[in-house]
Amino acid sequence: MKISVSTTGLEVAPFLVIGSGIAGLYTALKLAELAEVILITKETLEESNTTYAQGGIAVALNPPDSPEVHYNDTIKAGAGLCLPVAVDVLVNEGPERVRELIDLGVPFDAEAGALLVTREAAHSFSRVLHADGDATGREISEVLTRLAKAHPKIKIKENHYAIALLTGEEGCYGVLTLDEQGTIYPLLAQATVLATGGCGQLYLHTTNPKVATGDGLALAFQAGAPLADLEFIQFHPTALHLADTPRFLITEAVRGEGGILRNAKGHRFMPAYHQQAELAPRDVVARSVLLEMEKTGTDHVDLDLSLLSPELIQHRFPNIYETCLSYGLDITKQSIPVAPAAHYLMGGVAIDLNGRTGLPHLFACGEVANPGVHGANRLASNSLLDGLVFGHRIVAYLQAHQVSFAQIPAHLAASYHVETDPQQLTTDWLALKRMAWANLGIIRQEEGLRQAQAFLSAATPNQNPALTTSYLELQNMRLLARLMLAAALERQESRGSHYRADFPETNPAWAKRIIHYPHGMEFIPGDQPFAWAW
Repeated sequence: MKISVSTTGLEVAPFLVIGSGIAGLYTALKLAELAEVILITKETLEESNTTYAQGGIAVALNPPDSPEVHYNDTIKAGAGLCLPVAVDVLVNEGPERVRELIDLGVPFDAEAGALLVTREAAHSFSRVLHADGDATGREISEVLTRLAKAHPKIKIKENHYAIALLTGEEGCYGVLTLDEQGTIYPLLAQATVLATGGCGQLYLHTTNPKVATGDGLALAFQAGAPLADLEFIQFHPTALHLADTPRFLITEAVRGEGGILRNAKGHRFMPAYHQQAELAPRDVVARSVLLEMEKTGTDHVDLDLSLLSPELIQHRFPNIYETCLSYGLDITKQSIPVAPAAHYLMGGVAIDLNGRTGLPHLFACGEVANPGVHGANRLASNSLLDGLVFGHRIVAYLQAHQVSFAQIPAHLAASYHVETDPQQLTTDWLALKRMAWANLGIIRQEEGLRQAQAFLSAATPNQNPALTTSYLELQNMRLLARLMLAAALERQESRGSHYRADFPETNPAWAKRIIHYPHGMEFIPGDQPFAWAW
């Protein structure tokens, strides 16, 4: 649906940030050093993927580690699709961004004045900083949230859902929002930054919070900004698997500290799948866990912590320990039942090295964005760093370049999907999640992908439905699922997190990206940066 929105009497803010994870909060704080910022988020500032991030933030701070080694680890994990120049930016600018977090007051764990680091899968060295053991994201979010709320130049609008981006001749002019009273109104800005996070809620099993519904991806695409690499969704291999409990993340730092995966027969199985065993790349571990579950006819495997002392478990992983204990599981004495769950989208809104999208005046950073740093499989704990580095680059660009409109049109366009019956909302949501888990999950094949496409045939409601957050989230998820399915069908190979049972080998000819435009798909070489003419 495309509607016209009047701009009569509206003010234009310098900056508008949509989203309140690490990328949104940090970018808003830095932009506020330049001018006024409007920050909107669909729930509270605290509710984001960042808050639930346990493992930490990967950065090479001390020898023998180095940005060069971090670069090589990232490139290797990305399975041939990392953009080298973007990874170079990430690992070399990352240390300064992390020092900035420390200066802002983030209490990373330290001992005798030295920062504590741990090792996670596919890292050559221990380089992952953490806070309060396994509550790194929460600690970062609390500090940034407190600073944002106290900043006089940041106007915060919680419980504001972004319905559509506002577009016109010069690009993106802002956003059409829905507030908690059900009022729909526009917000205009010279520069709009998407930092809306990922789309884990597309899947039946996910580590993501309920707000992770891919809204920013759908907003950008419907406004004309291209998306890329949507076939690459990372499934975390170890999410808590207990009856009637959420799929709570069990950070792979547990395996980094000595946790061992065992199947239903008690056998350690990872050494048979990869030389790095439990510390193999996430896509390898997730597929291995799934295969072991199928072999033994069970719905989980066990994460054995018997090599870790009770003291280490309680000190290093207090959040996991307390959460499991609340469900009657004492992990100092018992193994943790785990299974894979959707965790992170490597793809996203295609951005250049300054965070610019293909739509003028629209920027993006964090999980919603795709600068090319994660390739086909993200290296553990690179996500928080990604949000910081490219958020900072957006601010640097806006500081150096005058971004303003020649004039504000009397009317702007807003496009959004309306294709399901609102009376079937709950049923449709669950059916979509089950479809994605079954056919767009860890192991894919043509038959299942085509079945999923048929499932997503548009159904136009008989009347204009009332616009609610839940209804619009479903429409966005259906749009995103279509794009992901198209890419997964097109990529007839297996690479990183995209595994096709009918094309199990990696094909060098597919070292290229699939880019989604409103008019269709295009391809560019994997080492070619995104470039926009504005």
